[in-house]
Amino acid sequence: MYDLVLAGGRVIDPAQGIDGTRDVAFEDGKVAALAETIDAAGARQVRDVSGLLVTPGLIDLHTHVYWGATAIGVKPAPVTARSAATTLIDAGSAGPGNIAGFRAFIIEPSEVRVLAYLNISFAGIFAFSKAVMVGESGDLRLLNVDACVEAADANRDLIVGVKVRIGARTSGECGIEPLTLAIEAAEQLGLPVMAHFDQPPPARRQVLDLLRPGDVLTHCFRPFPDVPLTANEVRAEMSEARHRGVVFDIGHGMGSFGFDVGRAMLDGGFQPDVISSDVHSLSADGPAFDLLVTMSKMLCLGMELPDVINAATARPAEVLGRPELGALTPGSPGDAAVLALEDGEFDYVDAKGDHLAGTRRLVARDIVLNGRLWPGGEAGR
Repeated sequence: MYDLVLAGGRVIDPAQGIDGTRDVAFEDGKVAALAETIDAAGARQVRDVSGLLVTPGLIDLHTHVYWGATAIGVKPAPVTARSAATTLIDAGSAGPGNIAGFRAFIIEPSEVRVLAYLNISFAGIFAFSKAVMVGESGDLRLLNVDACVEAADANRDLIVGVKVRIGARTSGECGIEPLTLAIEAAEQLGLPVMAHFDQPPPARRQVLDLLRPGDVLTHCFRPFPDVPLTANEVRAEMSEARHRGVVFDIGHGMGSFGFDVGRAMLDGGFQPDVISSDVHSLSADGPAFDLLVTMSKMLCLGMELPDVINAATARPAEVLGRPELGALTPGSPGDAAVLALEDGEFDYVDAKGDHLAGTRRLVARDIVLNGRLWPGGEAGR
């Protein structure tokens, strides 16, 4: 007997190459069946989702949800309710010195799946607010490879990589060295690095030249100094890094996404691999808001809907090395997003305050967690 059947929706599951009307059934916390028609007789609950999109549970590769212990953090459940992201990846809020608290007080009690990039800095992102902003990579005394490796090993089930923030604002006079230390730790762990780059020094090419296949450059369409294109042409180092297997992630956030850059990059044939929100205490009320708003912006800039869905499901799942999270394959975790694609007039704002008059948006209608409709998802309706 199925616990839940979503009937008659347009299923977009890029991992399986599916885009068409399907029914999806869930049982015992997992996807039980996916077919053009499923006999729902005896199912405990049937939801008619005709006219709506059904996707694997969305994955937000860049969030900050260590609420209460870091100034940057927001609560996980409201993020999921707004965005339909059933897997939230915290991008380095915690470091070796406080990952135990993140695990005990946020991750383990959370209904929503939370995984984490461990910050190479011992204290994680410890000074991030409107009043105080101190880059955690600016003091090499805080960056200890052995401590990072030990903490990640102790939390292998939830650590997906090593996070480092570099640039004039975050690593200051330490320059590129925090990235080299993060890569050293990641190599010992057999995990990827996610690198934040704000503005030089170091130069973008220095950063990209060090990144390895599978490593992630977040904030890839940043509108500030050392943007990823020149004279509306994609910089050669960006294309070279992609050819090597470096992953490019939007990471919208407070100051890391511009419409002019995004439009020019798409026109130049350079789509992001991953769309993420970088939702945190200073971006949750704008300009990023959440993953669905960021996805809607990319849709309005010209990305095709299946590509947008892929960049928030199958592709980030691949980056994480957890493909089961990005598909509605029978036996996979029972997470799904039910979305409306609405037409209208929608005003979008980027990190510079520029406006985009959009004609489409994605909105959460239902959220399936562990094979059941999630009551917390009502907040996103």
